[in-house]
Amino acid sequence: MKLFRICLVSLLAFAMFACSTPKNAPANLQGVDFPDWVTQGSGKFAGDAGRVFHGVGSVNGIKNEALARTTAANRARNEIAKVFEVYSASLMKDYMAATTAGDMTASSEEQHVEQAIKTFTAQTLSGIEVAEFWFHPNGDEVYALAQMDLEKFKNAMDNMKELSSAVRDYVRKNADRVHMDLENEEEKHATP
Repeated sequence: MKLFRICLVSLLAFAMFACSTPKNAPANLQGVDFPDWVTQGSGKFAGDAGRVFHGVGSVNGIKNEALARTTAANRARNEIAKVFEVYSASLMKDYMAATTAGDMTASSEEQHVEQAIKTFTAQTLSGIEVAEFWFHPNGDEVYALAQMDLEKFKNAMDNMKELSSAVRDYVRKNADRVHMDLENEEEKHATP
């Protein structure tokens, strides 16, 4: 009976651990209890708070907590801004070499990959709030969740003096469409 209890407790503990981390979680999150939004990424979401755009930003390797929080928050805000307008230029260089000499059993391999991405987003978006921060237990990574309520955003359009009334009307009208387009695109790519 005692062996049965030990096996049962072990099985339950394993089941709880196995279910605690989604299978699609990146390696640095395996075995870690984290909020769902960390892996949901950026995009549109509908829930109790209404329709919102979420932006998830993260940073690792910055020991200064205030700087890490600010950097993650700015990256999260930028993710939301990218939904509206983005100019992006990308350059990637990839170099690989393998050298074998002598009896062909010893080889020397090297690889060098560089990627430079320059993303320019020029948006003044009112109403983006950083709703939550999550600190990875390893102490080396910070995640930030920024969100912008769709209705608040449309109302803020009225207060943007630098925009002409035609632009304000266009943005207000198309904010719903952008949210719906993202929803339709996600449905196309949803796994059955």
